[in-house]
Amino acid sequence: MPPIPGSGLAKGLAVTLRTMTKRTVTAQYPDVQPELPPRTRGVIGLFEENCTVCMLCARECPDWCIYIDSHKETVPPAAPGGRERSRNVLDRFAIDFALCMYCGICIEVCPFDALFWSPEFEYAETDIHELTHERDKLREWMWTVPEPPALDPGAEEPKEIAAARKTADKLQAQEAQEAQEAQEAQEAQEARQAQATSEAQQAQESPEAQQTQESQQGRAAEQPGRTEEQEGQE
Repeated sequence: MPPIPGSGLAKGLAVTLRTMTKRTVTAQYPDVQPELPPRTRGVIGLFEENCTVCMLCARECPDWCIYIDSHKETVPPAAPGGRERSRNVLDRFAIDFALCMYCGICIEVCPFDALFWSPEFEYAETDIHELTHERDKLREWMWTVPEPPALDPGAEEPKEIAAARKTADKLQAQEAQEAQEAQEAQEAQEARQAQATSEAQQAQESPEAQQTQESQQGRAAEQPGRTEEQEGQE
């Protein structure tokens, strides 16, 4: 069905009329901060503890605005007889926001969740060189990163949280078992001490009882003799 002539003009006029009837609202910035969407791309924050210097963000950046320097360190073996391992240690992590086009590729490709979007956007500088934020400055932006949205009621639990909970439950069960074993060992030790104390008391009391019994037997043996002598005298 062909469009009715003038329908586009009518739609445009309808939009104009609706806008004309609305009250004009002026954003009082910077006195009043704007309410930004939760996924606003303002500035990038670095969570340094999660960075493994894999260089994926720097290689995938289309503007080549990420600068990373690192060195290798030798890690001693975790168990006796094991071999030493080497790991990358981060020396420098910087982002030049004068070149960044805020595509978010670096955040998407990071396999260890070391980069996050922050809604902060007020970091303009008078010198373009100061738009290169080093890792200390990027770490400060992490404090402005909002919390992730809550999961849907029917959503599956993230694998990281499930693995962490499984490890925590395993450690808790191990600690409970160790505490129970320690309690049993303490009770057994107390029982052995009580048994040793009772045996010592019995051993200490047995000579006295034996002496008492021997004295009683001696008196019983002497009493009939005395009776016969008394009868003979009579």
